[in-house]
Amino acid sequence: MIPSRRLILLTILLTTPLLLGGANDVFPDSVPGIGSIDLSGRTLADMALLLNIVLVIVAGVDVLISGSPDDIQIEREVSEVLSVGTPNPCRLILHSKCRLPLSVTVHDDPGNLCKTERLPQTIALASWKEGSVNYTIIPQKRGAANLEAVHLRFPTLLKLWTRHQVRELKTAVRIYPDIRAVYRYELMASRNRLAEIGVRMMRMPGQGREFERLREYRYGDDIRRIDWKATARQRELVTREFNVERNQNIVLMVDCGRFMRNETDGISYLDRALNSAIMLSYIALGQGDNVSLLAFSNKIERFVRPVRGKPGIQNILRSTYDIQASTKAADYSLALEYLSTVQRKRALVILITFVTDEVQLNIIGESLQLKSLPYLPMCVLLQDVGLREMADRIPDTDLAAFHTAAAAQILTGQAQQVARMRENGVMMVDTPPDLLTERLINEYLMIKMRNLM
Repeated sequence: MIPSRRLILLTILLTTPLLLGGANDVFPDSVPGIGSIDLSGRTLADMALLLNIVLVIVAGVDVLISGSPDDIQIEREVSEVLSVGTPNPCRLILHSKCRLPLSVTVHDDPGNLCKTERLPQTIALASWKEGSVNYTIIPQKRGAANLEAVHLRFPTLLKLWTRHQVRELKTAVRIYPDIRAVYRYELMASRNRLAEIGVRMMRMPGQGREFERLREYRYGDDIRRIDWKATARQRELVTREFNVERNQNIVLMVDCGRFMRNETDGISYLDRALNSAIMLSYIALGQGDNVSLLAFSNKIERFVRPVRGKPGIQNILRSTYDIQASTKAADYSLALEYLSTVQRKRALVILITFVTDEVQLNIIGESLQLKSLPYLPMCVLLQDVGLREMADRIPDTDLAAFHTAAAAQILTGQAQQVARMRENGVMMVDTPPDLLTERLINEYLMIKMRNLM
């Protein structure tokens, strides 16, 4: 129980005469101005003592006649699976077994991995009735977590006390990458509004073996695709169009080294990489391709064997939701060596990583140039947002100018190494973290359209 402001003020008001009466007893009667108020001071002190006793009795009765936190039953309704970095709906249901109405302030303790929005809330809970509080939980990190407890607080009947209780209410949840992006993609696709989320959807005529249709010849079409029999019938050039190849292999390599601990807007680079990998996996599975995922640091953290079909996304989610960034540097050679033992077929290998200088980029470039293996390598490089902002700002001091020049030099070295990697046959995607998903998807769709796999 917590004394209210009203009780504290009453206590101060009634205790002051007692202090004055005590001071009157300390000073002798000969002291001018003190002995003359002896009788009135003692009378005031006696009355104050009586009133204090009455206040104690009333405060005790207030506790007895008021409701108890144990009279309130609480249930938490939340999904077993939450998405990192996005608001997830949650609800607390309160059942009152108290004979009096209560004004209850509720707050949820989501543990270390999450934070709440729209809390605390105050709800008017009628006698023997039920009420609910709706709010959102925003997980900050992936993994297994527990929502720990609920805080209850309400005033007593006479408002002399505030009853407070921390009710242990553990709810186990699993925090996945942002799976809500998959649902948003499906919604946008059904409404033909994918451009609003940055995805350039295009018809996918390709160079595969499966015939799709005949159409009029367009400038730039391969003349080997002209159907001469149809051309003779129509008396104009007609070309054959084929579907894009299906059942192709995609391997997503996610760097889990220490550099992926960097954050933008409170979300780590590893979380952004996994969110984008999940989204790309869903789209690739919808295109009929096989998707596998390799997470690595200085060791192989996790390998998800190839899955096919949209339901396979659940297997990828369950296998990767608890992966965390290591404190060790990533070993790219080890990861590619392991991949060569588990993936021997032709595959598009997409490495999502973040590095800080051209030396590490050179190591990546050398690792991805596997002439002996039938891989089509693509490196997705996350940009250092802070470094780029430092390079773009206008310095106002000598020290700031030095920082700006150093940042620009680092970025120039990275750009030169990226250009060399492109010359050596490694496809490169250099992107800010917040644009990773849309650029990765667009690059995949372009590769499919051009039949580079």
